Amino acid sequence: MSALLELVEVMARLRRECAWKAGQTHESLARYLLEETYETLEAIEVGDDAHLREELGDLLLQILFHAVIAEEQGRFDIDDVAADLVVKLRRRNPHVFDRDSSASDDDVAADPVAINEQWERIKAEEKQRSGLMDGVPEELPALLRAVKALDRLERAGGVVDVDPGSGEVGERLLAVVVDARTAGIDPEQALRAAVRRIV
Repeated sequence: MSALLELVEVMARLRRECAWKAGQTHESLARYLLEETYETLEAIEVGDDAHLREELGDLLLQILFHAVIAEEQGRFDIDDVAADLVVKLRRRNPHVFDRDSSASDDDVAADPVAINEQWERIKAEEKQRSGLMDGVPEELPALLRAVKALDRLERAGGVVDVDPGSGEVGERLLAVVVDARTAGIDPEQALRAAVRRIV
């Protein structure tokens, strides 16, 4: 038996036989999903493979936990989650999975920027969003939310007008995000690295 299948069985048994795990809901587990996500990011930043492997496991546990709860309620299971992901990956990567189609373009397959643009274009067609920030959670860290907003504005042909000399702190911060994007730097990661250096 593969370790993934064994993990599904272990999680199902824990839901049946462990009182704490049996009592959890999507809502009660939400904070753990967020915590494990940040711990995984920290492991990536530190560059420790053993730590990253452990944190990816903890993140996988949270995903599986939510899928098992949904399965118990007759809504979907982990196999449905994986199947949906396979379909999405095939659909959003025609340069790999649909090379004979008119949607496939050899120029795209060789250009990472074009691949990302293709992914975002296909995603936008699927989502049928009515507003610029539809689907971008309010809870995202402010720097990441700013990057998302700038990305979407750029794709929509909008112009960002920020005044780095403004006395407004928010405007100055946004100008830094604009500069970071222009330089190809992730401002969230850059700030986290700078904070790590000073502490």
